Amino acid sequence: MCSHYEAPTPRLLAHTFGIDPYEQGKLDLWPGYIGPFVRRAEQVDHDGAVQMPVEALSGSFGLIPSWSKDTKIARRTYNARSETVAEKPSFRSAWRLAQHCIIPAAAIYEPDWRSGKAIATRIARTDGELMGIAGLWEQWRDPGTGEILHSYTMLTINADDHPFMRNYHKPQDEKRMVVILPRGLYSDWLKAPACESMEFMRQYPADRMAVAV
Repeated sequence: MCSHYEAPTPRLLAHTFGIDPYEQGKLDLWPGYIGPFVRRAEQVDHDGAVQMPVEALSGSFGLIPSWSKDTKIARRTYNARSETVAEKPSFRSAWRLAQHCIIPAAAIYEPDWRSGKAIATRIARTDGELMGIAGLWEQWRDPGTGEILHSYTMLTINADDHPFMRNYHKPQDEKRMVVILPRGLYSDWLKAPACESMEFMRQYPADRMAVAV
């Protein structure tokens, strides 16, 4: 599970996705914080053509379903287990509607318990590129003000047999990892229908991940 990650710089985000520079506040993100996510563009011009294939939006790290009374639920919905995402009330609507997004991350943080105590460890791609984490997005309307707030969650899979990620979290706990997409699958994930979503739930190669300072 990933509850702490580092957003990329606006310049790296813009370069990776071919979008205009994106204004980002905090780069060090925890559940409930506001961070960037990328989805298929919904903007169209007067001729009906899409202006950009993707767009970056700000949202809460932690998915807030439309039926939630407030935003506190984001503290518990920052990760969605791919095995049960279609069934859980908080996630099933976004999954059924294929509201796919990519959460850009310069690095993720996981606890290393091999010394007997939790040591927060920064993990990044070995090639220095940003991680494109598969996620789901949602929008929530504040019942008091009527304002719209976007939110997102990271999809996770089992990592008990992953040569790298099995070293993290408590020894007795199931090992989990976020779904990191190869760059060549970004477009495919964003446009995939719900019936194909599970095909993207794969482990990222261990030799492409490393502890980073």
